[in-house]
Amino acid sequence: MEKRNLRKERIGVVTSNKMQKSIVVSETKKIKHPKYGKFVLKTKKYVAHDEENTCNEGDTVRIMETRPLSKNKCWRLVDVIERAK
Repeated sequence: MEKRNLRKERIGVVTSNKMQKSIVVSETKKIKHPKYGKFVLKTKKYVAHDEENTCNEGDTVRIMETRPLSKNKCWRLVDVIERAK
């Protein structure tokens, strides 16, 4: 029986769905500055594969790491947590 490694998962908000079968997901973290102690917002963008084109901008989604699907797309959509209002 083959054992698969654990895949990284991220939760973020869809910022763009203008591509076919692809979405851009933004993950925002609050990180404390090492010297000054102020909390700073850091944003990271991921391009994810959306097979059915179900996501819209503003949706909160869960994405999972996968093999490279294109030049900069190596994540796929797992599920939509919350739809945009």
